[in-house]
Amino acid sequence: MPTRARRRLVTIASVSVLPLVFTSGWASGINAYAVVLLFGIFGATGLTDEVPESLQRTDVLIAAGVLFLCEAVADKIPYVDSVWDSVHTVIRPVSGAVVGALLAGQSGSLPELAAGAVGGSTALMSHFVKAGTRMAINTSPEPFSNVAMSTAEDLGVAGIVTFAIFNPEVAAIIAAVLLVLGLLILGFLAHRIRRFRRRRAQRREERRMAVAEAPGRPRSPGG
Repeated sequence: MPTRARRRLVTIASVSVLPLVFTSGWASGINAYAVVLLFGIFGATGLTDEVPESLQRTDVLIAAGVLFLCEAVADKIPYVDSVWDSVHTVIRPVSGAVVGALLAGQSGSLPELAAGAVGGSTALMSHFVKAGTRMAINTSPEPFSNVAMSTAEDLGVAGIVTFAIFNPEVAAIIAAVLLVLGLLILGFLAHRIRRFRRRRAQRREERRMAVAEAPGRPRSPGG
């Protein structure tokens, strides 16, 4: 085969695997164990040939299933979910990088290092969105918002990862849109929380000064 034709085939294959790597990275930042479990099941059942055999091993599927159940419980408990997210600040990006590298290695078209960088960085960004949003939600006194958000995340990851197997390009676009929206929402929430804290500190200072200047209140020495 001519060199130019080979380069063209490699480019086409690289483009085809890159959306799947990006989508898996985005999903790993939200629920890494669900991604490993889903890909492993899809590969073991013959639904796709893109999944490497290392993710289809029985021990990997069992471990991913158990950890997924643990996350499904911890992720729905206020403040416990934030602790869980803190622990997974390293685990999720590493998982996204490893899954991306494995997918690239399976296709043999995209350098594994590049795929790992894409998967890991995307997972890190989506993890920050998830963790930051949860910290904001935990300011709510009721637990139902945590349950609703966690359930929506689980269903979203399952749906988009499954869709990525059949249409990786469209799934990657959806994941990119959700990532951008999540970053914008996170920035908005961070701004609101900072403004709320400044106002609360200002009110406390005003109350302190009002009490200190109240009539009949004994002045401190030197006042």
